[in-house]
Amino acid sequence: MPFWSTNFRASTALKDPKRNFRFTVEFGGLDAGQSLVWWAKTVSKPSFSIADAEHKYLNHTFYYPGSVTWNEITLTVVDPVDPDVTATVMDIVTQSGYTPPVDAHSLGTMSKAKAAGALGTITITQIDSEGLQLETWTLWNAYVKDVKFSDLSYGDDNLTETTLTLRYDWAKVETANPSVAAAGSAGKTFFGIAE
Repeated sequence: MPFWSTNFRASTALKDPKRNFRFTVEFGGLDAGQSLVWWAKTVSKPSFSIADAEHKYLNHTFYYPGSVTWNEITLTVVDPVDPDVTATVMDIVTQSGYTPPVDAHSLGTMSKAKAAGALGTITITQIDSEGLQLETWTLWNAYVKDVKFSDLSYGDDNLTETTLTLRYDWAKVETANPSVAAAGSAGKTFFGIAE
C-alpha cells in the first residue's frame, strides 16, 4: 500500500502527492483576461545544471561547484480558433522586434528587453484537487527561442498544436509547504532556501 494511503479515515490532514496533470501556465504579457491556462497541453518544469571545476592534487581529484545554468523549457499548447495561438505567437515575435525586411530601411532588430516584455512574467503552477496552488515557478526574463507549428495530415484527427521553446535567465519556486532541508523555512523558496 502506498505511503500516503495508509489510513484515510484516521487523518483528515492527509494529502495526495502532486499530480502531473494538475497545472496551469500563464503568460503575463498577453492582453488582460488572456492566458495560456487552458491552452497548455504539456510543459517542462524549470531545471538547471551546476558546472564543476576539477582540481588534481597528487593521486587525488577534487571537484568544486561552479556556476548554475538554467535549461530551456518546452511548452506545447493547443491552437483554438479564438483566440488564435498562431496569431498570438507571431504577435509575440513581432513585439520582440522581428519584422521581415521589406526594403533597405528595415533596420529594426530583436532585443532582450523587447522579447522578455512581449511574454511578460511566465508562471507554471501545480495545483491540488481543489485548485489550490502547491508549487509555482516564475521564469525571469523569458523569451521565445524556438517555435514549431503542427504538421497537417488528412489522416490525423488530433488537435492542432504549437510547441514553444523558452529561454530564461533563472527561475524561482514558491511552495505551499516548507522544505525538509531548511528547518523552519516558509513556503517561499529559491534553491530550497527560505527568503
